[in-house]
Amino acid sequence: MQQDEVAARVRQVIDATGVSAREFARRIVIDPSKLSRSLNGTRRFTAAELARIADIGGVDVGRLIGATAGAAGEVTAGAAATPSTVRSPSPSRSPSPSPEGGRPLQIVRETVRLIAERGFHAVRVADIAAACHTSTAAIHYHFPGRDELLEAAVRWCMDEDTRRRAEATAGTRHAGDELRLLIELQTPRTEQQRRQWCVWLDLWAEAARSTTVGRLHVEYYRQWRGTVADVIRRGVEQGVFRPVDADGAALALTALIDGLASQVLAAELGLPGTGAPAMHDALIAHVDACLTAPVSG
Repeated sequence: MQQDEVAARVRQVIDATGVSAREFARRIVIDPSKLSRSLNGTRRFTAAELARIADIGGVDVGRLIGATAGAAGEVTAGAAATPSTVRSPSPSRSPSPSPEGGRPLQIVRETVRLIAERGFHAVRVADIAAACHTSTAAIHYHFPGRDELLEAAVRWCMDEDTRRRAEATAGTRHAGDELRLLIELQTPRTEQQRRQWCVWLDLWAEAARSTTVGRLHVEYYRQWRGTVADVIRRGVEQGVFRPVDADGAALALTALIDGLASQVLAAELGLPGTGAPAMHDALIAHVDACLTAPVSG
């Protein structure tokens, strides 16, 4: 019963924000399907998820779980349907103004930035806390362990990548133009793109060791290859591309993008033939040679 009550209170928070459940899941950095199952009563919210929901919704976490205050700031729920305790962080410094998007998104964004600069295993929770101008207790309040923080960082990168592609290609009707746009977005030309690729390289290594990150990795590449395959199919229908196996062509092209990008990042800056422009030219040449339909007449 209490689990249903918690779900009802979370729905009220989502309604009050005026965004969709999918967008709310993005803001609290969890899989939308997990949020859906929790709202439907087939999955329990974790303590950290409730903390992030409370942060984004601007409500007290105790209100979400229908709890009473206990000793030392502990919030105690009356049943096992929700986490039994949720402790508020005790910052060692003065609290900073609420960051844009809420504290959970700030933590994840700073984690991603630090991973790009130093690598995941060189980033300490204390480093993330310093970047967020908060305490390590506040970080653990939202993300109890490094594994959960890494999962949130991967999901945020996936969401940002998908959002950026959707915005850049919105309204593009010519499949050839859209495919070239996608290639340009995946080419590490700018400093921001290079940072993003550095994060992906680090996350690939973690995906080989972590079942959770590995599943996210598989999900992301399924979506990414599906996007490319859909563009190729549309190009075939438009007569822009020659008749090809769209799924096979998408697999080859995305693999080529990954391989070339990793070589660009590993090469010495300024070395002839190894930079982003050379990578971009090689990818366009591949599209022209393998996909583009010959001009008739």
